Amino acid sequence: MDPLRNPFSPGAGAPPPELAGRDEILEAAGIALHRIRAGRPERSQMLLGLRGVGKTVLLNRIGEMAEDLRYQIVMLEAPEGQRLAAYLAPALKSVLMRLDRVEKAKESVSRAVGALRGFAGAFKVSIGEFTIGVSEPPLADSGNLEVDLPALILAVGQAAKAADSSVAILVDEVQYLCEADLRALIVSLHAIAQKGLPVVMFGAGLPQVAALSGEAKSYAERLFDFPSVGPLGADAARQAIEQPVRGEGAEIGADALDRITLVTKGYPYFLQEWGKHTWNVATQSPISVGDVAAASDSATRALDKSFFRVRFDRLTPREQDYLRAMAELGGGPHRSGAIAEALGRSVESMGPLRSGLIKKGMVWSPAHGETAFTVPLFDEFMRRAIPEWQSPRDRS
Repeated sequence: MDPLRNPFSPGAGAPPPELAGRDEILEAAGIALHRIRAGRPERSQMLLGLRGVGKTVLLNRIGEMAEDLRYQIVMLEAPEGQRLAAYLAPALKSVLMRLDRVEKAKESVSRAVGALRGFAGAFKVSIGEFTIGVSEPPLADSGNLEVDLPALILAVGQAAKAADSSVAILVDEVQYLCEADLRALIVSLHAIAQKGLPVVMFGAGLPQVAALSGEAKSYAERLFDFPSVGPLGADAARQAIEQPVRGEGAEIGADALDRITLVTKGYPYFLQEWGKHTWNVATQSPISVGDVAAASDSATRALDKSFFRVRFDRLTPREQDYLRAMAELGGGPHRSGAIAEALGRSVESMGPLRSGLIKKGMVWSPAHGETAFTVPLFDEFMRRAIPEWQSPRDRS
């Protein structure tokens, strides 16, 4: 098949040619956006799921939906080890610059700029020069994030309301927010909800974000819905492959679709990878199950060199041992005691190592005392990456 016409595009956040199986999530997001735009209260949303399920794709699609409704968009990705103020403040400046074009909102925008300047000064964030005048003293400048961020977000919300506009804050990789930043963000959204201002947040992160939110503020569950983004069901997985193939005027056999669905377990990123390599291997339409089998080695190698390898390379030798011990036990989840036993260590001594892996986004705890991979099929990769592994207890 002509590689130039290959419809599949595996990549971080790259939109698939067919966004299958996500109608319910997008419909709920659309309702929330319309309600906020109409001045009605609605919860923010936090999309939770493992790596490779398409959370970033959905977040970007929600951003497009918000833009279609004439929202002011704040699109952020939480980088590991960086504080929220450093990248939120410049993004809010851009929002205020756009709102200032609305004549009746200028006074409210001026107050919001005062809050932003105070906030930037308190947290030593560079936001550059403003062309908007400020008629009042700075606000949000106490240096206490849990006080200042709500004051800033409220001021931005008031400016948006004055301009007959709305603001959607979209944050990817929420699990990398430190507890103080997550707590301040939750407090800000609580203040917005109490005032009925047109600001909504959509976040995306690993499954542990729900617990982290609850630990940060007990009322987080009343501010957020937590839609689960998992692997696609069999029908949606087949649709994600079949429709793009047909869009290029080709066909794919039912047994080939079933085989791709089976080996990928319905994970959207893996579907794209198998779709891409199967298309390139096939010499004619319809694509056959033999083409899928022939493409599996190259698809697996591509994943090993990119999707899996970038995560493996961040691990210390001790962390590699921990994850390899998990892989030895199977796909998981696994009891922390079983992992420690496989390593010949006590559960207590493994606690800090496990916590570090959770912070790196490599594992999470689906239940008390359990540990699971955040990356689908990572157990299989670990067995390929370290085929001759020995537990530290057995090494001389």
